[in-house]
Amino acid sequence: MSFVREHGIVLASGKGAVPPLAEAIAGEPIKGSWWAHSKGRQIFAIFGMLSESPDILVCRLVDGKVTFVHRRLWPALVRAAHHFHPEQLAQVHQEHTPSGYHVSSEIPFPKWVLREVVDAAGRLSEEEARTALGTAVTRSGKAFKRGGRNKPHAAT
Repeated sequence: MSFVREHGIVLASGKGAVPPLAEAIAGEPIKGSWWAHSKGRQIFAIFGMLSESPDILVCRLVDGKVTFVHRRLWPALVRAAHHFHPEQLAQVHQEHTPSGYHVSSEIPFPKWVLREVVDAAGRLSEEEARTALGTAVTRSGKAFKRGGRNKPHAAT
Protein backbone atom coordinates (compact mmCIF):
# COMPACT_ATOMS: atom_id res chain seq x y z
CA MET A 1 0.00 0.00 0.00
CA SER A 2 2.82 2.40 0.83
CA PHE A 3 4.39 1.84 -2.61
CA VAL A 4 1.12 2.78 -4.35
CA ARG A 5 0.57 5.73 -2.00
CA GLU A 6 4.10 7.00 -2.66
CA HIS A 7 3.98 6.71 -6.44
CA GLY A 8 0.27 7.43 -6.86
CA ILE A 9 -0.03 5.36 -10.04
CA VAL A 10 1.69 2.00 -10.55
CA LEU A 11 1.34 -0.93 -12.91
CA ALA A 12 0.52 -4.30 -11.42
CA SER A 13 3.28 -5.77 -13.57
CA GLY A 14 5.07 -5.28 -16.86
CA LYS A 15 6.91 -2.30 -18.27
CA GLY A 16 5.44 1.15 -18.73
CA ALA A 17 5.62 4.81 -17.81
CA VAL A 18 5.15 3.98 -14.11
CA PRO A 19 6.86 1.46 -11.82
CA PRO A 20 5.55 -2.11 -11.64
CA LEU A 21 4.38 -3.20 -8.20
CA ALA A 22 5.20 -6.87 -8.82
CA GLU A 23 8.90 -6.04 -9.17
CA ALA A 24 8.83 -3.92 -6.01
CA ILE A 25 7.36 -6.87 -4.12
CA ALA A 26 9.83 -9.31 -5.68
CA GLY A 27 12.73 -6.97 -4.98
CA GLU A 28 14.11 -7.57 -8.46
CA PRO A 29 13.18 -7.38 -12.14
CA ILE A 30 10.85 -10.19 -13.18
CA LYS A 31 11.47 -11.96 -16.44
CA GLY A 32 8.35 -13.59 -17.81
CA SER A 33 5.23 -14.01 -15.74
CA TRP A 34 5.17 -12.94 -12.10
CA TRP A 35 3.09 -16.06 -11.42
CA ALA A 36 6.21 -18.16 -11.93
CA HIS A 37 8.36 -16.02 -9.62
CA SER A 38 9.28 -17.45 -6.21
CA LYS A 39 7.26 -14.60 -4.62
CA GLY A 40 4.28 -15.17 -6.93
CA ARG A 41 1.94 -16.12 -4.08
CA GLN A 42 2.93 -13.02 -2.12
CA ILE A 43 2.43 -10.84 -5.22
CA PHE A 44 -1.00 -12.39 -5.76
CA ALA A 45 -2.00 -11.81 -2.13
CA ILE A 46 -0.92 -8.16 -2.22
CA PHE A 47 -2.72 -7.54 -5.52
CA GLY A 48 -5.86 -8.99 -3.92
CA MET A 49 -5.49 -6.83 -0.83
CA LEU A 50 -5.06 -3.70 -2.93
CA SER A 51 -8.03 -4.61 -5.12
CA GLU A 52 -10.23 -4.72 -2.02
CA SER A 53 -8.95 -1.43 -0.59
CA PRO A 54 -11.33 1.56 -0.68
CA ASP A 55 -8.25 3.72 -1.33
CA ILE A 56 -7.18 2.00 -4.55
CA LEU A 57 -8.71 2.18 -8.02
CA VAL A 58 -7.87 -0.77 -10.22
CA CYS A 59 -8.19 0.19 -13.88
CA ARG A 60 -6.28 -0.07 -17.17
CA LEU A 61 -5.03 3.51 -17.24
CA VAL A 62 -1.47 3.03 -18.48
CA ASP A 63 -1.09 1.31 -21.84
CA GLY A 64 -4.19 -0.83 -21.22
CA LYS A 65 -2.41 -2.71 -18.42
CA VAL A 66 -3.78 -3.34 -14.93
CA THR A 67 -2.98 -0.16 -13.02
CA PHE A 68 -3.38 0.75 -9.34
CA VAL A 69 -4.27 4.40 -8.65
CA HIS A 70 -4.20 5.80 -5.12
CA ARG A 71 -7.29 7.71 -3.97
CA ARG A 72 -5.36 10.99 -3.65
CA LEU A 73 -5.18 11.11 -7.47
CA TRP A 74 -8.83 10.31 -8.21
CA PRO A 75 -9.85 14.00 -8.41
CA ALA A 76 -7.07 14.64 -10.94
CA LEU A 77 -8.20 11.62 -12.99
CA VAL A 78 -11.78 12.86 -13.01
CA ARG A 79 -10.70 16.40 -13.91
CA ALA A 80 -8.56 15.11 -16.78
CA ALA A 81 -10.98 12.34 -17.81
CA HIS A 82 -11.66 13.94 -21.20
CA HIS A 83 -8.05 13.13 -22.14
CA PHE A 84 -8.58 9.39 -21.68
CA HIS A 85 -10.55 6.71 -23.43
CA PRO A 86 -13.44 5.59 -21.19
CA GLU A 87 -12.13 2.03 -20.98
CA GLN A 88 -8.92 3.33 -19.37
CA LEU A 89 -10.94 4.71 -16.47
CA ALA A 90 -13.31 1.79 -15.93
CA GLN A 91 -12.92 0.18 -12.50
CA VAL A 92 -11.69 -3.37 -12.97
CA HIS A 93 -12.59 -6.22 -10.64
CA GLN A 94 -10.65 -9.44 -11.03
CA GLU A 95 -11.17 -12.64 -9.14
CA HIS A 96 -10.20 -16.26 -9.31
CA THR A 97 -13.09 -18.64 -8.91
CA PRO A 98 -12.79 -21.82 -6.80
CA SER A 99 -12.67 -23.77 -10.05
CA GLY A 100 -9.53 -21.85 -11.07
CA TYR A 101 -11.03 -19.54 -13.68
CA HIS A 102 -9.98 -15.90 -13.87
CA VAL A 103 -13.02 -13.61 -14.08
CA SER A 104 -12.91 -9.88 -14.81
CA SER A 105 -15.73 -7.37 -14.63
CA GLU A 106 -15.80 -3.60 -14.98
CA ILE A 107 -17.75 -0.67 -13.62
CA PRO A 108 -17.72 1.97 -16.35
CA PHE A 109 -16.46 5.47 -15.69
CA PRO A 110 -17.96 7.59 -14.13
CA LYS A 111 -20.29 5.18 -12.30
CA TRP A 112 -17.63 4.29 -9.70
CA VAL A 113 -16.79 7.95 -8.94
CA LEU A 114 -17.91 9.27 -5.56
CA ARG A 115 -19.60 12.70 -5.28
CA GLU A 116 -16.77 13.96 -3.03
CA VAL A 117 -14.25 13.08 -5.76
CA VAL A 118 -16.28 14.96 -8.39
CA ASP A 119 -16.45 17.97 -6.05
CA ALA A 120 -12.68 17.87 -5.47
CA ALA A 121 -12.09 17.51 -9.24
CA GLY A 122 -14.16 20.64 -9.82
CA ARG A 123 -11.75 22.61 -7.66
CA LEU A 124 -8.74 21.60 -9.80
CA SER A 125 -7.55 23.37 -12.91
CA GLU A 126 -6.60 21.35 -15.95
CA GLU A 127 -2.95 22.12 -15.29
CA GLU A 128 -3.19 21.07 -11.64
CA ALA A 129 -4.70 17.76 -12.71
CA ARG A 130 -1.98 17.11 -15.28
CA THR A 131 0.71 18.03 -12.77
CA ALA A 132 -0.79 15.71 -10.13
CA LEU A 133 -0.91 12.83 -12.61
CA GLY A 134 2.66 13.61 -13.68
CA THR A 135 4.74 11.47 -15.95
CA ALA A 136 2.60 8.49 -15.08
CA VAL A 137 0.27 9.41 -17.89
CA THR A 138 1.63 12.43 -19.72
CA ARG A 139 4.83 10.65 -20.75
CA SER A 140 2.99 7.74 -22.34
CA GLY A 141 1.78 8.40 -25.86
CA LYS A 142 -1.11 5.99 -25.26
CA ALA A 143 -2.30 7.55 -22.02
CA PHE A 144 -3.81 10.83 -23.20
CA LYS A 145 -6.09 11.30 -26.16
CA ARG A 146 -6.76 14.65 -27.77
CA GLY A 147 -9.98 16.62 -27.47
CA GLY A 148 -12.91 16.14 -25.18
CA ARG A 149 -14.70 18.16 -22.54
CA ASN A 150 -13.12 20.60 -20.13
CA LYS A 151 -15.36 19.82 -17.14
CA PRO A 152 -15.08 17.01 -14.61
CA HIS A 153 -17.53 14.17 -15.07
CA ALA A 154 -20.51 14.04 -12.75
CA ALA A 155 -21.11 10.91 -10.76
CA THR A 156 -24.13 8.92 -11.86
